[in-house]
Amino acid sequence: MTNAQGIAEASKAPAPLRGVRALDLGSPYTSYATKLLADLGADVILVEPPGGIAGRRLPPFYRNEPGDEGSLPFWFFNTSKRGVTCNLQTSDGRELFQRLVDTAQIVVAPGAGVMEALCCPYERFRERKPSLVWASVSGFGDSGPHRGWLAPDIVGVAMSGIMTLAGFPDRPPYMPAGNQGFLAASIHAAQGVLLALRVAERGGPGQLVEVSMQEALSMAQETAMQTWDMQRTNRKRLGEQRMLPGFGTYECADGYVYSMVGVPAAGAGWSVMLQWMEREGMAEDLAQAPWPELLSSVNRRTLAALMAEPEKLAEFQAKMAHVEEVLQRFFRAFPKRYLYEEGQKQRLLIGPVNSPKDLAENTQLEARGWWQGVEHPELGRALRYPGPPFRLARSPWRIRHRAPRLGEHNIEVWHGEMGLGLQQLATLAGASVL
Repeated sequence: MTNAQGIAEASKAPAPLRGVRALDLGSPYTSYATKLLADLGADVILVEPPGGIAGRRLPPFYRNEPGDEGSLPFWFFNTSKRGVTCNLQTSDGRELFQRLVDTAQIVVAPGAGVMEALCCPYERFRERKPSLVWASVSGFGDSGPHRGWLAPDIVGVAMSGIMTLAGFPDRPPYMPAGNQGFLAASIHAAQGVLLALRVAERGGPGQLVEVSMQEALSMAQETAMQTWDMQRTNRKRLGEQRMLPGFGTYECADGYVYSMVGVPAAGAGWSVMLQWMEREGMAEDLAQAPWPELLSSVNRRTLAALMAEPEKLAEFQAKMAHVEEVLQRFFRAFPKRYLYEEGQKQRLLIGPVNSPKDLAENTQLEARGWWQGVEHPELGRALRYPGPPFRLARSPWRIRHRAPRLGEHNIEVWHGEMGLGLQQLATLAGASVL
């Protein structure tokens, strides 16, 4: 069976979360969590205030036209969801939200007192519906001295510790791109919600799933915390400092590649690299003594010893400066696709540093049918969206429809499912409840 046939066959199977309803309060901490649930088949209802959430106005915009309905980040993070408006700052709005919660298994909401300030605490709904799974996601969690502190993504990446490792040693720390704090909190929220849902569906109680962005993202430090605990040493950001020849980012004919040729016990080693350079007529003098023996002598113990003694490491790197110069000339002579594919054939760890354009044209992603076409009826066309973060062999992951327009499903949900009359809806809309 081809990959395309497999995708088509899986699309006929029931979605894994079909029949599960989740409510999304539109927090930036949670939008990716609820996207994961929605694209897995859950009926996720985005509940927004009458003017819409701030995420609707995040750039960049489709065709660079700012507005409430053209934000590309909003489109991406809200696929497969339905959307209603409901003003939780009003008593009527809170009553409507209560009725909606009664129909749901999951609520994904901002934490640290936000819902309490709206008179919609978890405890209020738990008493009425003990099986309810409620995710409370915030910058620092629901307890502790930082509870309730403002925490946009940059605060999360800074206070989690990963920002201190990003960038160059002689410059200030860099902020990692892509809202890594929000994404980490969302991914952990989705995991926690699904585990709690499994418990509830097996007869156990519903429960609160609490996520702190700081805690969720701190694990991205890898061993930095342990380094301090065990050695009382702070890991430093390295930037483009190369610990070993062949280890780092290198310029090539049409961009950059990332190489790990010089990392001991990781793929093929320098002997294979030198043979390749010789075949291309670009090894220069590296195929001659003492370079082959010197390069092959580097192993894990050598690297560990050098890391422990900065002076010896600096001496080693100075000795290898010539190797770096020759290798740089080799990489600059070829495009990244050739370096990647030829390197893979020889088990050399060389990967292209892909641009968005490279990904849009990537033959591997295309062959796997990763890109998803999503219809936008108001545009009269389908747009291409990034595909699944994982695939279930017997249950489809798919984007069912584009993100909802503001209040798009008010009549469908409030009238068709909740039983409100059309005149009542009009009155509530006029009172800024919907």
